[in-house]
Amino acid sequence: MRLVVTGRDGQVAASLAEAGQAADGVEVIAIGRPQLDLARPDTVIEAIAAAKPDIVVSAAAYTAVDQAEDEPDLAFAVNAIGASKVAEAAALLGVPVIHLSTDYVFDGTKDAAYVETDATASASVYGASKLAGEQAVAAANPRHLILRTAWVYSPFGKNFVKTMLRLAADRDEIAVVADQWGNPTSALDIADAILHAAAQLHEGAATSGIYHLAGTGEANWSGFARHILDTSRVLGGPWARVRDIATMDYPTKARRPANSRLSSAKFADVFGWRAPDWRRSTEAVMRRVLV
Repeated sequence: MRLVVTGRDGQVAASLAEAGQAADGVEVIAIGRPQLDLARPDTVIEAIAAAKPDIVVSAAAYTAVDQAEDEPDLAFAVNAIGASKVAEAAALLGVPVIHLSTDYVFDGTKDAAYVETDATASASVYGASKLAGEQAVAAANPRHLILRTAWVYSPFGKNFVKTMLRLAADRDEIAVVADQWGNPTSALDIADAILHAAAQLHEGAATSGIYHLAGTGEANWSGFARHILDTSRVLGGPWARVRDIATMDYPTKARRPANSRLSSAKFADVFGWRAPDWRRSTEAVMRRVLV
């Protein structure tokens, strides 16, 4: 089974490439700019066709959440039009597409974990562009899995885990927002889940649709930070105190959802896969980051 992944430098693409090397009968090919550039739709179909996929994983995205408020046209060009072209390319080749989406399609006002049937109402340009991408992907390719995830970290690229460790190396105390809740999610786990689902999709045993795919258990950002830094101290890495602050004390251009919790029960029921507890996954990533 050959998986062609868009977004060569992203956390999920890097995690998938690594996971593919350890999986029997799986080949993962990551493609990106300049051969495939979602801001240039004319590059998409040719680049994907040349890679001869059995399944396309649409992981590339415009992810600069605050910058998107100033660049809405670019955000929609990549996350909606570009994503649509990826799904269309897969459809033209007669293969399924697995598309990565986000908790930001919700406004965060629900007082419980979001399920797939909850109404979407993004509070940011980034979220709106990703929601438009979901709709475009579903319209372009009937054989699709749309996987919404959240709070992604990994040994690769830039992410919250690495930021906390970097700040702790220079500071005694770090102020972190305590009134936003979600599911910290390892990209290594996302890659494992995608390979698991892709096998069923390849065999025609999977049901197309939207699924939530996030770490098991919930946290607020400050609690996540404390676990990162306490684990770091145990492993011999940097440590700093964490001071709780409110969202209003850390203003950002784009509004973040106060509640990003996603219920992944549907994915577990359909595919028989559930992420480990987020604390265990965080520790696994940190053992690699701190080497």
